[in-house]
Order: sequence, then C-alpha cells, then structure tokens
Amino acid sequence: MENAVGTGMGLIIALLILVVFGAIVGWLAGLVVKGSGYGLLGDIVIGIVGANIAGWLFPMIGIPVGGSVLGQIIAAVVGAVILLLVIKAIRQAAT
Repeated sequence: MENAVGTGMGLIIALLILVVFGAIVGWLAGLVVKGSGYGLLGDIVIGIVGANIAGWLFPMIGIPVGGSVLGQIIAAVVGAVILLLVIKAIRQAAT
C-alpha cells in the first residue's frame, strides 16, 4: 500500500504527472490558439483547467472520451482551447 496514490511517494508521482500533463496540454492549446503566451505556470494551469472542462463538457454533450492516454490528451487540449478562446473573448470585450 506504500505506492498508493495519496500516500508518500505515490502522491508525489501523481502530482508530477499532473504538472507535466498540464504543461503539455497548455502548450499544445497555446499553439492552436495564437496569442500571447502564458508561460510555463500559465500553461500548467490552463492544461489542468482545460482537462476539467473537457471532463465535464464532453459527457454532457454525449462525446465519449475513452480511456486511452491519447484520447485524454486530445480531450484536454480541446477543453484548454475552449478556455483560451473564452479568455481571449473576455479580454477583447474589456478593451
């Protein structure tokens, strides 16, 4: 039970995977949506929030995400692109 998520080293590894996944997804979404970069920390946050948006939105509209890593990455990138487009629209409306 030492390597279970939530305890000791398992928690550290899970957080590291989350950060790397968020950085990759945020970076890919930034390539799709041209604009000012958000840096590494911003990419991580955008990637994680985008994955949560996709995890909430896709089942609601009936799109199965699947269990593969590639499917999860694609879904997360779509969610992050949606987030970036919303941020971009809010920034343009504010100016």
